Amino acid sequence: MLFNSYIFVFLFFPICLLGYYGLIHFQRTEAAKIFLVAMSFCFYGYFNLSYLLIMLCSIGVNYIFHCVLSLRSRKSVVFLAVTVNLGVLFYFKYYDFFVSTMNTVFGTSAVLHSILLPLGISFFTFQQISFIVDTYRGEVRNCPPVDYALFVAFFPQLIAGPIVNHSEMLPQFRQMGRQTVLWERIAEGLGLFILGLAKKVLIADTFGAGADYGYANTAVLGRADAILVIVFYSLQLYFDFSGYCDMARGIGKMLGIEIPVNFDSPYKAANIVDFWKRWHITLNRFFTKYVYIPLGGSRKGQGRMYLNLMIVFLLSGLWHGAGWNYLVWGAMHGILYVLTRLWQRSLRPRRTNEETSAVKSDNAVAAQFWGNIMTCVSHMLLFIYVAVAWVYFRAADIAQANRMIYTAVKGPVQKISADLAACFRVDELWYIIKVLRLDNRTYSGYILMWVILAAGLYLSMIGRNAAERMERAKYRTSSAAVFAVLALWCVLTFSKVSTFLYFNF
Repeated sequence: MLFNSYIFVFLFFPICLLGYYGLIHFQRTEAAKIFLVAMSFCFYGYFNLSYLLIMLCSIGVNYIFHCVLSLRSRKSVVFLAVTVNLGVLFYFKYYDFFVSTMNTVFGTSAVLHSILLPLGISFFTFQQISFIVDTYRGEVRNCPPVDYALFVAFFPQLIAGPIVNHSEMLPQFRQMGRQTVLWERIAEGLGLFILGLAKKVLIADTFGAGADYGYANTAVLGRADAILVIVFYSLQLYFDFSGYCDMARGIGKMLGIEIPVNFDSPYKAANIVDFWKRWHITLNRFFTKYVYIPLGGSRKGQGRMYLNLMIVFLLSGLWHGAGWNYLVWGAMHGILYVLTRLWQRSLRPRRTNEETSAVKSDNAVAAQFWGNIMTCVSHMLLFIYVAVAWVYFRAADIAQANRMIYTAVKGPVQKISADLAACFRVDELWYIIKVLRLDNRTYSGYILMWVILAAGLYLSMIGRNAAERMERAKYRTSSAAVFAVLALWCVLTFSKVSTFLYFNF
């Protein structure tokens, strides 16, 4: 079931909201939890009942591991639990990739299974691994089965994250039944949901149409077309995934549950280190706690630290997908991350001296001005680098990614494709073009593309993100009218929606 669907907006979630608060009202706390678990299972099983069976088995097996570790913390048990989880993930997600690679390298002809990837398996597998490891470390003990099932299956974040931690969710589950209906919190959650929905169906899907056209027609793209397609996908991915996370947080708020922030305007970052503090925050947190630190972190010298960072980024690439292109994407981020950390270390003593002298200097204003210029340049260069790395993330394989990048650098110089621009001909906005009598101009087919591109760049690089807007929102009639119009516009586009990109990961 998709958040951006009629059945979710007009049937599933209203039933969920009314049923949950109805049980809370009559002080049926356990029943309310069980109700949320059941609704979460329905939400997940709606896609495919076989997916639900896989997830139920995963929850049952991991809860047994949790109970065993709660009684006696043994390294062999946690090792077995992690191995089982990774083994299941390997079978469903990486088996065909591994076999096809072996066939290519050794000339064998092993049969591929063409296994159907269960939705969200990467997310709920990592979430349960973290729970098992934390149980072994003594951070969590004797979690009730209903709370554990809700921790894993809570439907807002089940399919595409964020990857939540027990320390931020279980205490909230224990408080269920003690909170009353707070209309301000529900209003904030609804506003966040609407903003996330708009990011997905109005912005991400529009950029997605341009990106899909470009990757399906690489042979006919010119240099400008390829550059635009690369930028379109960079914006599509951000608005799609962050829009999902905003909707998840909004749904959680309406149910009285705070889900962690997963995006914090990553395209506003000036360097790759800052970027990864803002992009997919919970995945970064997971790899830091359960991979980077156990590998030694920065405790075993600089060389080992940089090696650990590269391992983390390569694993992050592999987590996103079974393909060499994902490993290239991870390597590109890892290399730049390591180089940036080296650069920051080398500048640290010099920067302290320069800042001290700048305070005493009459040229402090000029230094600040040039510092701002360099920051802007750094923003632009980072966005270009990240956008190029996204090509390997989006392309079907490395060959297609290389072809797209080559076209963007050395492709034919020609007029931007009218077919590419037509992907942005949104009916509602085209009507405005007609009212302004611009529809008969030679450039009319390109107006919406440039306007939507400018809006996307502004919203992702300069404007406030959804969380910031809701923090500053004032509950007035005018605000309610704006949200109502935005919600109506989103609902009217449901007939042409697409699934979320991160469903595939």
